[in-house]
Amino acid sequence: MTGIETITNLFLEYFDSLGYPVISDPDTPNLIKSYSNIDDEIYALFKGVGVRNISHEGIIELSGKDAMDFLHRITTNSLKDVAKGSLVDTIFTTEKGRIIDVASILNFEDHQLLLCSFHNKGKVMSWISKYVLTDDVKLSDAAGKYTVLQVIGPQADSFITLLAGEIVNKTERDSFKIAIVEGMMFFLVKRIGEDGHNNFIIITEAGNGLGIVKYMQNNKGPFDFKMVGEDAYNLYRVEHGIPAAPNELNDLYNPYEVELINLVNFKKGCYIGQEVIARLDAFDKVQRKLKRITIEKMVDKNEEYTLFDENDKNVGKITSLAYSKKSDKLLGLAYVRKAYSEEGTKLIIRNSHNNSVEVIVHNLKSKK
Repeated sequence: MTGIETITNLFLEYFDSLGYPVISDPDTPNLIKSYSNIDDEIYALFKGVGVRNISHEGIIELSGKDAMDFLHRITTNSLKDVAKGSLVDTIFTTEKGRIIDVASILNFEDHQLLLCSFHNKGKVMSWISKYVLTDDVKLSDAAGKYTVLQVIGPQADSFITLLAGEIVNKTERDSFKIAIVEGMMFFLVKRIGEDGHNNFIIITEAGNGLGIVKYMQNNKGPFDFKMVGEDAYNLYRVEHGIPAAPNELNDLYNPYEVELINLVNFKKGCYIGQEVIARLDAFDKVQRKLKRITIEKMVDKNEEYTLFDENDKNVGKITSLAYSKKSDKLLGLAYVRKAYSEEGTKLIIRNSHNNSVEVIVHNLKSKK
């Protein structure tokens, strides 16, 4: 049994002992689809505080005196002046400027942790190994070494303050500090979420993770706290326009198309894929954009759908779907040709059976 499987099983056994109807993913056992009632989990994400166990995601350890400089040279963002205790997001791109994965780099000075998607972790590790030649860079797969928790929702900041105390206010966004709860040490990472609220990542030794979750359960106070599975989170990320691997983050698309150009530093000089991305910028060659969509009638979420205009021209592809009980509509993410990507554009989707349903295009990030 791997370290990740052990962590997942501990969570499953604990919540099962509390009488929660936990459902794991039969295709990916390390993913927990839901802990309880999905409506309650969705409410926690949008109105309260939801906690995800994301220990299954990719986590890679790097060390060596050249590690940060090396990452600076092969990824899109500037990593030259990242201070100890800081975090920066960057993109690994191919020679053609296509996305391998989006990663967060945590700088501990003497080593770094790289957080990426579990779908693309192998590609990231292979890509790093391919370009490490004479550089003093060592990398290892840290799967199962840490429990990683994500804390999301409008109550997240207050809830984590209750949990960890004043260290929360002393931690700047995109940085991390050591916190201790009941003798359990963890690294507390503060981020800004797509909902405009602070969210947090907790990284701790594998054996401490469940203890921290139990402490949360027993000390949730007045907060609307829930553990959140992947089904509820999928709706949250689709509604907030958050791309994920492998659906939206893969080597079919570039940073412009996924609207992550803010993670590309145009002043830093060369990196892998730099020439292609620079040309896209200079000559306005971006052909499609990732957009949110709403589907006016219910369709099968497990089908694949293509977008067409009124003249039956293929203008895009749906990459993610999620049902919103609140609006009683299917919401989605889709790559849409640029000419059809304006807010409010009406298109048609069809599946392999040629069933047609109207959809409406929306900007990726909703206006607050």
